[in-house]
Amino acid sequence: MAATIEFELVSPERLLLAKPVEMVVVPGSEGDFGVMAQHAPMIAAVRPGVIAIFQGGKVAERIFVAGGVAEVTAERCTVLAERAVPVGDIDRAAVERKLADDREDAATAEVAIGEAMLAALDRPAYH
Repeated sequence: MAATIEFELVSPERLLLAKPVEMVVVPGSEGDFGVMAQHAPMIAAVRPGVIAIFQGGKVAERIFVAGGVAEVTAERCTVLAERAVPVGDIDRAAVERKLADDREDAATAEVAIGEAMLAALDRPAYH
């Protein structure tokens, strides 16, 4: 069995996920970064995008996050997300409607989040 790292995904309301994983790929503000057991400690800003959780050498879960902060140690990766939703639970029509409204209202941060949600549905980076 491959070495694992403890992964935690936390929203402002609650702990969303806590489990050992082989690897997690996080959408960092400077680019995606992968975290495995014995990773060097770091703290990074998280941009809107998809967290890919690997088990058995492949992506087991894909979770959209709307930004936040990641803290990594040799044993753990914790992502404090502003918002999080499994990619499979994203309602394309609702996102497209909200994105159109946000564009009209010039809500730039919300536009970036809506565009990233649609990209999560249309262009999965990790399969």
